Amino acid sequence: MKRWQTVWRIVPLLAMMTFILSGCGIDELTTLNPKGPVAEKQLWLILISLVVMIAVFVVVAIIYVYVLVRFRKRPGQTGVPKQVEGSHKLEIIWTVIPFLLLLVIAVPTVKYTFELDKDYSKDPNALQVKVTGHQFWWEFEYMNEKIVTAQDLVIPTGRTISFHLESADVNHSFWVPTLGGKKDNNPGLTNMHYLVADKPGVYYGKCAELCGTSHALMDFKVKAVTPDEFDRWIAGMKSPTGTASTSALYKEGEEVFKKSCIGCHAIFDTTTKQVVGGKAAPSLVNYGDRFTVAGMLFNREAGDLKANLKTWLVDPQAVKPGNLMPNPMTVPGSKMETTMELTEKQVDALVEYLSAQKSK
Repeated sequence: MKRWQTVWRIVPLLAMMTFILSGCGIDELTTLNPKGPVAEKQLWLILISLVVMIAVFVVVAIIYVYVLVRFRKRPGQTGVPKQVEGSHKLEIIWTVIPFLLLLVIAVPTVKYTFELDKDYSKDPNALQVKVTGHQFWWEFEYMNEKIVTAQDLVIPTGRTISFHLESADVNHSFWVPTLGGKKDNNPGLTNMHYLVADKPGVYYGKCAELCGTSHALMDFKVKAVTPDEFDRWIAGMKSPTGTASTSALYKEGEEVFKKSCIGCHAIFDTTTKQVVGGKAAPSLVNYGDRFTVAGMLFNREAGDLKANLKTWLVDPQAVKPGNLMPNPMTVPGSKMETTMELTEKQVDALVEYLSAQKSK
């Protein structure tokens, strides 16, 4: 068998596998299951375009098959068939129909393009959230509430969320597929975006702009809660109620954190009852309440939080290559030079301390 024949037999199989596998993944990470008015309008545009394209394809395919059969060469036929050309009626038809189909797509597209690009930054009823993309994590600042958190975005249902999109380094793109389309986070520029969640739930977000080695791992979660629950969460973030543990391991973890981590990370100090620390890295206030560690290691079962924290602290470069978190331990084969040295016991102490950072 010739090589080109083998290739052409494999190509359709690969195309079919690609089509099938494109539907695999997290169910919530899809534009086909809208959970808010923005996503619903965008899905409507997708469906309009899809219906028009399928209709055009079907009509063209039918005409194509009809012509092949109707004007095929007959047995015994010789010579060149009579050539027919020029029909004003057909020319008008195949000019007008595509024009009308384009209008069917263009009118709602233009309408929704302007409607979905509204700026709610001056709306007193909208929740103002500044979203900053970092390599490779997300920072969320509730501008009026003076609260900063990371990776988990908590929003109230039924309320417009006005996003101020920025970047601390390279281009990123903020995208929550079930709530609405994506929009870029550009350095030195603030882009406005808005979303609304209809029902309580956890919605998955991604970075949709290639931004470095761990772009594919730059996930975040949006937790939509009732307005009353949101108010309680805001109160808990403003005045965390976590209490210090009396265990020796917790105390050691607190000392390690204040010595090695507080320059970059913010935390709630149970002694001074204030949020203290740096802003260069994700805020760890109420860290024990979050869904994930590093935005991708899920805390689903009891014990997952501590296990995931240790996995991350021992070798963050293995979890999310290229991130700016230095390896606190000497790990064979790690590409990130160790800038601080911690023993395994100190890492365990840090895990104990951070996992205890909860609102209640």
